[in-house]
Amino acid sequence: MDVDGGSSSMGEEEKRKMMVVILVGAPGSGKSTFCDRVMRVSTRPWVRVCQDTISNGKSGTKTQCLTSAARALKDEKSVFIDRCNLDREQRADFVKLGSPQIDVHAVVFDLPAKLCISRSVKRVGHEGNLQGGKAAAVVNRMLQKKELPKLSEGFSRIAFCQNESDVQAAISAYSALGPLDTLPSGCFGQKSSDAKIQLGIMKFLKKVDAPMNAESKGNSLQNNVTTEITKENYSRCKGPEDIARTASKEEKEVEDLALSYADGCSSSDNIPTLAFPSISTADFQFDLEKAADIIVEKVSEFVTKLGNARLVLVDLSSGSKILSLVRAKAKQKNIDSDKFLTFVGDITRLYSKGGLCCNVIANAANWRLKAGGGGVNAAIFSAAGPALEIATKERAGSLTPGKAVVVPLPSTSPLFSREGVTHVIHVLGPNMNPQRPNFLNNDYIKGCKVLREAYSSLFEGFAFIVRSQEALCKDRTVKLGSVLSESTVDFEISCMNQVSNTDQKFKREGVYESERNKKSKGCQEELGSNIIGATSGEDNAKNEKNNGGVSKAWGSWAQALYHVAMHPEMHKNDVMEISDDIVVLNDLYPKAKRHLLVVARFEGLDRLADASKDHLELLRAMHAVGLKWAEKCLIEDKTLVFRLGYHSAPSMRQLHLHVISQDFDSKHLKNKKHWNSFNTPFFLDSVDVIEEIDKCGRATLKDDDRLLSMELRCHRCRSAHPNLPRLKSHIGNCRAPFPPLLLQNSRLVLGLNEDGTNQ
Repeated sequence: MDVDGGSSSMGEEEKRKMMVVILVGAPGSGKSTFCDRVMRVSTRPWVRVCQDTISNGKSGTKTQCLTSAARALKDEKSVFIDRCNLDREQRADFVKLGSPQIDVHAVVFDLPAKLCISRSVKRVGHEGNLQGGKAAAVVNRMLQKKELPKLSEGFSRIAFCQNESDVQAAISAYSALGPLDTLPSGCFGQKSSDAKIQLGIMKFLKKVDAPMNAESKGNSLQNNVTTEITKENYSRCKGPEDIARTASKEEKEVEDLALSYADGCSSSDNIPTLAFPSISTADFQFDLEKAADIIVEKVSEFVTKLGNARLVLVDLSSGSKILSLVRAKAKQKNIDSDKFLTFVGDITRLYSKGGLCCNVIANAANWRLKAGGGGVNAAIFSAAGPALEIATKERAGSLTPGKAVVVPLPSTSPLFSREGVTHVIHVLGPNMNPQRPNFLNNDYIKGCKVLREAYSSLFEGFAFIVRSQEALCKDRTVKLGSVLSESTVDFEISCMNQVSNTDQKFKREGVYESERNKKSKGCQEELGSNIIGATSGEDNAKNEKNNGGVSKAWGSWAQALYHVAMHPEMHKNDVMEISDDIVVLNDLYPKAKRHLLVVARFEGLDRLADASKDHLELLRAMHAVGLKWAEKCLIEDKTLVFRLGYHSAPSMRQLHLHVISQDFDSKHLKNKKHWNSFNTPFFLDSVDVIEEIDKCGRATLKDDDRLLSMELRCHRCRSAHPNLPRLKSHIGNCRAPFPPLLLQNSRLVLGLNEDGTNQ
């Protein structure tokens, strides 16, 4: 199913169609205001035909309105019919103005009666003099005979406005139309209550024959409902509640169909909908055939898991090849067209310009999760305004290929207020563009794997939103946007290892890596000082095994480095260096004279177990920065010796490289675990990590608990000592050379003696 969401690529003759827009609504519903606001800004030529002023500024007749409208259409101008038009008979003659060159639309102002009456009573100087006390009785009487329009009357498009937000969306849609623009056909914005009213009307009609499929069901309902309704029958229906009570159990199936197909109009406002672009096929130049196969594969996998929700693939061009490919492949797989469809239009204007209500949209993001660049990413950030960028920063600082992050959209965003979007899901696919860094060099085995992961992450994120809505809302007619509009529910994609935000606030901006040993009295004192720090990286190894890439539940205290990495601007007084990829800072509780941390700024890269060949460039950059800072320290004190490495099982979230001097002269070095975490195979040298990942794809982690409980041995002469004070006393005087293994492969960074030789 393909729907045109904006300017079409149809033939020139169709492009130049005029429009007759019949406004339907009680006095006080806002019809004249609607016309005024659209005509003030629209570039399309419009004529307003109002019966209250048709006769030289005074009230006239319906015939005069028809004549005026016909004259405007002849002059190639579009027309607003500004009358109440509350029943089918009143609309019929205006609908007849339509032709193959003239589209007939209806905009229905179905606002609450109290609001219309209140406006009518309060207004002064009304064109038709309907104001004051008499207005209430007139409005009430007219609403008793209200008959909502249907497509079968001859309309190509009907838009229902049931609140001010809907009215504003309609104003935006028609204001944006240029002389050659069109709007998609169909029925938009009708709520479930309207479908129930039509169900009640159906009781007065002949029984609907049992249809063979969903499409024929919709057509059957439409034909039966719209061909035999009379005003007399309609007047018997007192309201949605009364009608709902009249439906018998035998009509349950008919009710379900009515909710989805009455008048060919699905209740789209109530259906959780994800609109997503094709990932990596534009800027990242992924092969379209392969991408289409993966889209259909993943849609087929997820569509049955989403219940009533639906997926919409969006592209700006009506001649889009990816849409054509996906449509054909989806048809071959018999994917339900009500659950998955394609749509031509601007993903940031789906409701206002296309009438498609999507509460969630996907962004084909860049890894920095920032505005800029081009395509969908730039368009979404621009349309959403600063609110999206701020909300995104609160969720994540970066994204790795194949991963996604869900961002609740604040109500201050124009995308929320204008389009009804409650969530944006950022997703990053594989890069096949040789003009961009880190491209996959036509490796489609890896590229397809990453793209599958990207769509899985995206659809899992949407499924999480849908499940949250179902859990929070028992009333199935409540819109998703009203339930989750201000939600800050955290979503965790298992492959991303993203954790929920901590509620604990930091007492200081300086949050660094500190020891975390509940059995240590000294450490308990430090933890009691209200400083949320990061750990040297050994204590959680006992309870949390690495297991390659298994998700780890980080405690609130273990989030400190993550927050510094994602928001270094909040810690400018303490961070020593900031770049797009890393931050550098001193350890708050150093285990030696000089102890620095080089922290990665990549979302989802929590520890060394998460690192793969994709991260080699980052690991090399971290090593180079560590060397630079070690050399700076050696200029200040040439007696120092440095070692650069990672803990196999860190206690702190966010991959970080230790740059630590080998004197271990520090009051914060307090127990056996502190020592052994830096002086056993638990500590992996940076050069070895880079070499192994380059060859094998992963680093071999030494996270055996026994390593941290080994006897205390000097890191130079390897002599054993009964306790840490004795060991500290020894290493202060030990002048033995370092073991040969450490002296190989540049594992140590040495200062120079006075004669210029290495120590």
